[in-house]
Amino acid sequence: MKFLITGLALTLLASTAQADLSANLGYASEYHYRGILQKNSSASGGLDYEQGGFYVGTWAAYVGDGLEVDGYFGYGTDVGDVSLSVGFTGYYYTGDFDDTYQEINLGAGFGLLSLDVAIGEYDNFTGPTLDYTFYALSIEKDGFSATLGSFAQDFDGDYLQLGYDTTISEIDFGVALIFANDDLVGDKEESLIFTVGKSFDLN
Repeated sequence: MKFLITGLALTLLASTAQADLSANLGYASEYHYRGILQKNSSASGGLDYEQGGFYVGTWAAYVGDGLEVDGYFGYGTDVGDVSLSVGFTGYYYTGDFDDTYQEINLGAGFGLLSLDVAIGEYDNFTGPTLDYTFYALSIEKDGFSATLGSFAQDFDGDYLQLGYDTTISEIDFGVALIFANDDLVGDKEESLIFTVGKSFDLN
């Protein structure tokens, strides 16, 4: 089951005749996810398909002990001025860096604001399976963004991320400042991150 979702994504990508396909490559001075440090100096890449509100894709990042490989699919639509989405994401690892996470993703956006909720299960190779819920409230305007994220249930912790993203000559650049509390896994409470990336239209 380790690469079930990733394999499904690639199969759908290969079998779709008229696919809106894109790829991406990136580098981060520090790879953080939901306020938690994963790896200093990390490269990543992904492949996505989207059509008619449906999406499916895969993404991988270097985490030191092998790769984190994600697979995801879902559907998004607009209802008036409100954007809504529902989907699934699985996080899998080729080494012993971490164990499997699988979650249902819910999202809503209105104007500058967006709310994302993830309801998940962590296989936890060091003990019993853990349940978690993650909430993120974000605001974004003209490349500037702020996200307040928080965990509940068997996970705990909060963080604030402030960032700015821009594109120069079709290259994406970003800088972010993260303030995380002691309840999050890891030993860094404040982090300054620089990112660079490139997206490719494969149609």
